[in-house]
Amino acid sequence: MQRPDYPADTPRLTENTRQAVAARTSWVSAWVNIVLSAAQIVMGVFAHSQGLIADGLHSLSDLIADFVVLLANKHSHKAADEDHQYGHARFENAASLALGVILLIVAAGMLWGAVGKIQNHENIARVHATALWVAVIAIVAKESLFRYMLREAKRVNSSMLIANAWHARSDAASSVVVLIGVAGNLAGFPVLDPLAALIVAFVVGRMGWSFSWDALNDLMDRALPVDDVRKIQDALRSTPGVLDVHDLRTRKMGDMALVDAHLEVAPRISVSEGHHVAVRARQAVLAHFPVLDVQIHIDPRETVASTAPDLPSREQVLDLLTSALPELGAQQWDITLHYLDGRLNIAVQLEPAAPAINDFAVRAFLSARLAVPVDLSIWRRELPA
Repeated sequence: MQRPDYPADTPRLTENTRQAVAARTSWVSAWVNIVLSAAQIVMGVFAHSQGLIADGLHSLSDLIADFVVLLANKHSHKAADEDHQYGHARFENAASLALGVILLIVAAGMLWGAVGKIQNHENIARVHATALWVAVIAIVAKESLFRYMLREAKRVNSSMLIANAWHARSDAASSVVVLIGVAGNLAGFPVLDPLAALIVAFVVGRMGWSFSWDALNDLMDRALPVDDVRKIQDALRSTPGVLDVHDLRTRKMGDMALVDAHLEVAPRISVSEGHHVAVRARQAVLAHFPVLDVQIHIDPRETVASTAPDLPSREQVLDLLTSALPELGAQQWDITLHYLDGRLNIAVQLEPAAPAINDFAVRAFLSARLAVPVDLSIWRRELPA
């Protein structure tokens, strides 16, 4: 089974809806697998069918998987707490990993039994015809269960439920193999029954490896598919005030995602305006994508890459200006700093009542004290007419 794609345009559903659907489908699957596994194992022993017993064990592993899903569904929707500040969504990834490991263990046991039977094929008993009917019933039940579970899983966009649905489809496929094996045994080819069990073991093992590998990658912060990253980037770039997007990173968090991005904005806008742009960009992503959180970093657009990382801090600049302009009180000026293109730009706005100052003397003083390129502009705020 291929890893399901991450549908970027999936509508956002409430957590209660997702949890209710997961619980309902898992219980339906559980009851189907309880009946099937019991019938297949009992009738497999009665009818001397190694393939039917293997298929019953496969159904039993489905039952275990259903309870793993129910457990994950209960815990993954817990609210964030002190120890898990991003929530518990990755419990789903851990559950998928556990499901994969369970399937690998079941496959190993089935493989061992099937190989032993094939090696001693001369002692294989003739299968009773009842096994044929049990295999047919199993195929119909599992295929119906698969279609129901996949429809519900896609509706709530749950990779864990999609994985469980495809597990049911693999059961239907394995039951077809068992049906062929039982029919071959009845037709006079007894080795086909344990050979069918061997094929079922390989199918289960492949599914187990697929689930385990995908879950392990998600737990290691696997990024979203390229197409979905591009759509998120387009949504950020289309936000008013955003000039460009770079360093966009994503990582899976259960069936949701976490997004980090740097947004370029006009270099001389205020902090509050930059924050407003970031809030609107974040809302654009959260409203249209299954994303848990978006971390935004605002960058001023620069025409030249910064080559002076050691530009003085605001405190240092204020100390120097206070020394240069002792005649000005704290309420008589407003200072704005811009760190752009590797230069420090200092804009000083004086109150109308502030005393006159010598711009050239201040500029010379700062140039002598600061070992970085400095631009200084000083103007006086005019009184309203």
